Amino acid sequence: MSGLRAHELSRRFGNRWVLVRVDLEVPAGEGLLLLGPNGSGKTTLLRCLATALKPHHGTATFEGTDLWAARHALRDRIALLSHATRLYEDLSAAQNLSCWAAMGDYRPDVPALLHRVGLDGTGSKPVRAFSAGMRRRLALALALVKQPRLVLFDEPFSALDPQGREVVGGVLDELRGQGATLVLSTHHASLGARFCTRAVRLEAGRIAWTGPAAEARDVVADA
Repeated sequence: MSGLRAHELSRRFGNRWVLVRVDLEVPAGEGLLLLGPNGSGKTTLLRCLATALKPHHGTATFEGTDLWAARHALRDRIALLSHATRLYEDLSAAQNLSCWAAMGDYRPDVPALLHRVGLDGTGSKPVRAFSAGMRRRLALALALVKQPRLVLFDEPFSALDPQGREVVGGVLDELRGQGATLVLSTHHASLGARFCTRAVRLEAGRIAWTGPAAEARDVVADA
């Protein structure tokens, strides 16, 4: 299958299973909305799909290739936007992007990336002077440096004002239009459903509900 597939994906920490036999499919060019209360396993699932964690049971494949077995080759195609922004505080936005690109031997159009996330007017201002929303936008640009085919978002709308949410939404639409596969974890189902076709709700590491994203219930109260 072109896209992402997980079969009975499971992960434990010590003796506690935090993911239990999770099955999902996300075709290329589509998005999956990942819902559930805090502690339900959403972040662990994203980290397994990003090959940051090894599953203890089950398999996950991307474009027909086992994610963990081929992790070193596939990581160039995968981007994870998480709560950890990985930004250098004393560097400017452009310098951050150039630094990360050089380490990965990527050659992005840095001015275009900054414009894409609405940070092209920040000049030489260091990241330590950025607002939380500006940092979130820069983290998004950082995730795009490698032109990923599998993009995993952990609460991408947090710390953003309405304008920032529109910026992120525009990037999500572009990624899908380019055929990328998206998995979007958020407490805001009504917002995330704009960019996803299917939804999964996790509870205690298990899939409790799955269906069209448009039918997903907002779980802000679960935060």
